[in-house]
Amino acid sequence: MDRMRELVDLLNRYGHEYYVLDAPTVSDREYDALYDELRALERESGVVLPDSPTRRVGGEPIKAFARHEHIARLYSLDKAVTEDELDAFFTRVEKTVGQVPYTVEYKFDGLTMCLTYENGVFVRATTRGNGAVGEDVTAQVLTIKSYPLSISYKGTLEVKGEAVIRLSVLEEYNKTAAEPLKNARNAAAGAIRNLDPAVTAARRPEILFYDVNYMSEGALFSQREAVEFLRREGFRTFPFLRLCATPEEVKAAIDEIEIERKRIDVLTDGAVVKVDPFSARDELGFTDKFPRWAIAYKFEAEEAVTTVRKVVWQVGRTGKLTPLALVEPVELAGATVRKATLNNLGDIRRKDVRVGSRVLIRRSNEVIPEILGAVEHTGKSMEIAPPAACPYCGAPVKEEGANLFCPNRACEPRIAAQLANFARKDAMDIEGFSEATATQLIRTLGVRHCSDLYFLDAEQLSSLEGWGEKKTQNLLAALERSKTVPLERFLLALGIGGVGKVASRDLAQRFLSVEALAAATEEQLVGMENIGEKTATDIRAWFSDPENAAEVARLFEAGVRPFMPQRQAAGAFAGESVVLTGTLSSMPRSRAQQEIEARGGTCQSAVTSKTTLVVAGEAAGSKLAKAQKLGVKIVGEEEFLRMLGQADA
Repeated sequence: MDRMRELVDLLNRYGHEYYVLDAPTVSDREYDALYDELRALERESGVVLPDSPTRRVGGEPIKAFARHEHIARLYSLDKAVTEDELDAFFTRVEKTVGQVPYTVEYKFDGLTMCLTYENGVFVRATTRGNGAVGEDVTAQVLTIKSYPLSISYKGTLEVKGEAVIRLSVLEEYNKTAAEPLKNARNAAAGAIRNLDPAVTAARRPEILFYDVNYMSEGALFSQREAVEFLRREGFRTFPFLRLCATPEEVKAAIDEIEIERKRIDVLTDGAVVKVDPFSARDELGFTDKFPRWAIAYKFEAEEAVTTVRKVVWQVGRTGKLTPLALVEPVELAGATVRKATLNNLGDIRRKDVRVGSRVLIRRSNEVIPEILGAVEHTGKSMEIAPPAACPYCGAPVKEEGANLFCPNRACEPRIAAQLANFARKDAMDIEGFSEATATQLIRTLGVRHCSDLYFLDAEQLSSLEGWGEKKTQNLLAALERSKTVPLERFLLALGIGGVGKVASRDLAQRFLSVEALAAATEEQLVGMENIGEKTATDIRAWFSDPENAAEVARLFEAGVRPFMPQRQAAGAFAGESVVLTGTLSSMPRSRAQQEIEARGGTCQSAVTSKTTLVVAGEAAGSKLAKAQKLGVKIVGEEEFLRMLGQADA
């Protein structure tokens, strides 16, 4: 056993020198001889130490990824694409915490990962997922050698990194691949999320680590300390981190990254700016989606020139016709672009886009294909004539300003888009429903309104092509579940012009019921912070339309019951600002948050001067320590359950 321990330590040191430091001190032959000796000892004894490098060999393919709840939520980053947006970030920070130092790092384009260690040993690797819950990809990540299997830190630890495939590795892989991979971003995500660890190993991904997500013991005080901690423990980090005292220094560091990014061997699309001191981060806190103390600055998108082959017109749920340009395929920002959306007829005229012309195309923010304008007209160029009739139903098109509309409410793609919007996850959340399903129901069962879905039965659905008993029952069950829906999601599902997620939430909180919103005046609507005059007019027009009023009535008749989650004014947590830390054995953290908010409390992501209560589960760490330092009231899980009225649960 002593020799095994000696070999494991020696091989891990050599592996760290080779894979992390890029500074090997032994030859491959020497390493292989020691590795073979270790394998032989493991076979003889039947013992494999937890940090043995032999664990890194990929195992058998798995059937599916298990879901795993992160100890601390992994937030995505808000983005800035202009200097003005970056300046707005600095202004918000300085209004809250004054002048603070920032760090600037590369933003790598891969797959966000979270690795967990307990008592100094690697136990799990997961994807970021939705931030709260990710997929367990431990078997895949065990094939990667850019992180340690054991560390000196003995508490519970979560570290964050980006799984990437180096551009040179991708190029080499594609030379012999039966199916070449198009870009490093998708290659990395596909390697980690492949059910067969052997595929992961063949693509040779690595992980570049950049932050500590959670630690149960001790505390770090800045981003610099976090990166130094990672390096000290043997994690591979990228060797660029700039500490900046002022916004001007931040911008200089970003300029440095923009120049150098084309010379490095990793795909990157921007820079990450973070407030350095963790104490200032605690004061700044989080929004629902992003930390207020960090932002990703995205570089201007790549551009290319291509030719417009054809323009087709698509009909959306409001009847608006949107022109879609089909272009000669062009490689842009790691993807093949074949089409680009032109906003409307006015956009076509302003940009002088014609079929057959060469145009400048950009993947806006490296995601959405966009035509910037015509570069060259040829002898074959033809102006794009607006359709006089809807290309789907033949109804005469109406022109309103820069937009064209199909006025026919029975137009098939319009209905299909309405149904798909109604059923989407953040609206009615009708699982398994798609625009293709909508089209099939329209054509075969005569579905015309969202309310029609709730009057379908098993006999009708099972008669459809490709619909067996299971698919039929799944849809009926999903429809039944969707009948009880939070008011803000119901308002989003209605598809009112200009009403997105933020507006639907604000409207729900302001008016508390569909009936009250339907009776609201434009003056009341415009008086809200996030509702402009155009949206207010659209809301009033929607509820004033007799067909829409009839549709809402029929949804209610079908049993749809929008509700406004009520906080108990005198609940157990009324007036409390609560922080959850550590792991609760009785429930996930997301449910604990719901229980607190339902009883009048407000949940915070970090302990601040406003925190009045901390609920501490197992392995509670720095948040607990800070609460103790500030003298904040702390309760354990048993007391928490008593407050919920579940002490005997």
